[in-house]
Amino acid sequence: MVICVVTELCVVCSPVCDRLVSSSSTWSIMRSVMQTEGPQGFFQGLTSTWLREVPGYFFFFGGYEISRTCFTKTGQAKGELGVGPLVVSGGIGGACFWLAVYPVDSVKSRIQVLSMAGRQAGFLSSFINIIKTEGFLALYCGLTPTVIRAFPSNGALFLAYELTRRALTNQASNH
Repeated sequence: MVICVVTELCVVCSPVCDRLVSSSSTWSIMRSVMQTEGPQGFFQGLTSTWLREVPGYFFFFGGYEISRTCFTKTGQAKGELGVGPLVVSGGIGGACFWLAVYPVDSVKSRIQVLSMAGRQAGFLSSFINIIKTEGFLALYCGLTPTVIRAFPSNGALFLAYELTRRALTNQASNH
């Protein structure tokens, strides 16, 4: 989880770090965080990341499995589904993830960016501040491109997983 938070911090902060540090490579951001905030700086947004990841993966895998079940014909095993249903099921899983957790991710991203500028509050106060100053819809700013991006990428992810699992299972059963 710590690696996830450090990676998220670098990804989220990269666009704004040009103003805060001399270069915005992953290493320069990590070096800047370590120099300005110490090891604690790498944990900015950890609670928000947990709030996103734990329920998010419930919806991610739940959406995938429910979709696979819907595509499975009577008498057919889910493991026999073709490429198309697997890609669509993976895309639905990815879309379910982001639809469920996008507001939490928006707050997490704000916390991480503001922490780089030295102005950071906790999750709840950041959440309330966004709603008061920008309105509820601000929590969903950027959702559409995120879901559009998530659909093919997660479709490919689950297709690769299922095909690899099938190949390894077949190989193991042949030996």
